[in-house]
Amino acid sequence: MTMTRQGTDALRAFESLADPRASVRLRAALAVGTAPDPHFVGGLVERSAVEPEFFVRDMLTWALTRHPVAATLPPLVREVGSKLPQARSQALHTLSKIGDRRAWPAVTGAVLSDADDEVARSAWRAAVVLVPGGEEQALARALAPQLGRGDRETQLSLSRALVALGEAAGAVLEAATTAPAPHVRAHALATRRLLRDPDSGFEAAIEEAKRVVALGGSGPEGD
Repeated sequence: MTMTRQGTDALRAFESLADPRASVRLRAALAVGTAPDPHFVGGLVERSAVEPEFFVRDMLTWALTRHPVAATLPPLVREVGSKLPQARSQALHTLSKIGDRRAWPAVTGAVLSDADDEVARSAWRAAVVLVPGGEEQALARALAPQLGRGDRETQLSLSRALVALGEAAGAVLEAATTAPAPHVRAHALATRRLLRDPDSGFEAAIEEAKRVVALGGSGPEGD
């Protein structure tokens, strides 16, 4: 049996995902996503784990979302346990874009506290998308130990995740405003302010929180 023209073009595009030129890889990912074929899912996941260019990785994620969930979910869930940080991060990112809650069991406590900041940020974003109804408070409690972690970008990612959980995050944030570590208190205060006033902005919230903590306070009850 001879391969159809469409099949030949799709295979050629798939093979181009390993081309040394980023522009070629980008077009290849677009082509594979435009003409989805479940046979290519494994290769797309594998390429996502090693692709060096952000914009190509983003296109690979899009290509995966174009394929049937039955084909993409199992390899992506397995990839969450990869030894490669980028593989874990990209798998979690793609799962968040697919949004199928059957992937929720893959977002374990260990994943939420991954030592790699990029992986952890992807896990937090995926968690708030995939969390089943009624589990929001449990997720907030699982995220709370990460308060104060990392640089400004990492802290902003966690704050966004907690704010996305809404009032389910209120109690853990309130408790964290009296944590022993000043940087944890400051992050909790800033996130609590964002929860109450999403338009306040993270930079302003964190700077104000640092001033409050430096003065030995935990912030006014109504802030």
